[in-house]
Amino acid sequence: MVFRMKEQKNDKRFFKGKCLEKYRCSGNSIDLSTAGAFPLTTLIAAFTNLFGTPFVMLSTGLNGFINAQGFPRVGMMTTVIGAILNLILDPLFIFSFHMGVSGAALATVISQIVSAVWVLKFLTGKRVLLHIKKRYMKVNPMLAKEITSLGMAGFIMQGTNCLVQVVCNATLKIYGGDLYVGIMTVINSARDILSLPVSGLTSGSQPVLGYNYGAREYTRVKQDICFTALLGILYTVAAWLFIIKKPRFLISVFTEDATMLEYGVSALHLYFFGFFFMAFQFTGQSTFTALGHSRQAIFFSLLRKAIIVTPLTILLPRIGFGVSGVFLAEPISNAIGGLAYFITMWFTVYRRLGRRKQMVMAKTMDGVAAVCGGANHTVIIRTDESVWTCGSGNYGELGNVTPVPYNSDGDVGSNFDITN
Repeated sequence: MVFRMKEQKNDKRFFKGKCLEKYRCSGNSIDLSTAGAFPLTTLIAAFTNLFGTPFVMLSTGLNGFINAQGFPRVGMMTTVIGAILNLILDPLFIFSFHMGVSGAALATVISQIVSAVWVLKFLTGKRVLLHIKKRYMKVNPMLAKEITSLGMAGFIMQGTNCLVQVVCNATLKIYGGDLYVGIMTVINSARDILSLPVSGLTSGSQPVLGYNYGAREYTRVKQDICFTALLGILYTVAAWLFIIKKPRFLISVFTEDATMLEYGVSALHLYFFGFFFMAFQFTGQSTFTALGHSRQAIFFSLLRKAIIVTPLTILLPRIGFGVSGVFLAEPISNAIGGLAYFITMWFTVYRRLGRRKQMVMAKTMDGVAAVCGGANHTVIIRTDESVWTCGSGNYGELGNVTPVPYNSDGDVGSNFDITN
């Protein structure tokens, strides 16, 4: 909570900022118990939180491996344990032990450590399918590259959010002043809260999509995509209706300032217009990421924020929309980016799932070659070690061989249809 302070140029007891525990707050001023305590306290809190960074990276990073192995409840407990413990320790350290901000930071770090221990204990226990073992603790460059490329979409999405925030605040400062900068801060907070359920839904669908795609259960993959999209649309439509009906209530959660409430309602309506288009974006991104289409995921993450929102935020106010143009940029980008994301996913991924190819087999010296019908043939060779490699060729390149029918069990028999 930010307080407006009385100007006291020669008195170090007064400052503008957050009202922190351990300092006595009275009226419009804050009386520090010690003149130099605030910087020292902040420094201690910063170092304390820095110490907890490895633990939060372990808990959040490894938690995905719990969910991917079919233990979503255990994965959920990682977050729940840390959150509940933090809620218990915060008042204990701040008020009972009089540790102030340092106590809050310490409570956070302890919670992060406990969450990390929970994750590590489970991944080294008996219930888990894939264990953490010392012999696997080495970097595979190719695997690391693939993981990084898939995670890049989420990283870019968060990074471009920061870029848009900077551009929005700079533009609002020119056309609307501090009032609209504050309104945008409130709206961003509301957006983060309202987006959490659909973001959690699509993130939770990724392990299911990846598992069924790897198992060639393409009907289930399609069902999961449709279910995620439908549920996401229903939720975002409900959230949009709530915003239309109760805008003042939503803003009042973050501020009680009468001026912000008055001007924030119209800004909120503009910003969240067509909020349901967000569901298309989240569904498209989760599908591309889960099925390994990293390039598409990265491109569309850049498209909505960097290519659409940022230019519109600068352009719309200049062509006559004024401060409203900053808030209109978001729904326009949601519609264009969300639909582009989903439609591309639908035609390049969804419709191709389960498309069947008629194949015949040819016996060769090295093993068994599967040859697709057509002028140019895709050849899949199974070696004695049952490792499949793909290449391209035609009947001539295979030499003098006789194609024979091959069935799905790997035996010579009837014609064999395989799925992509």
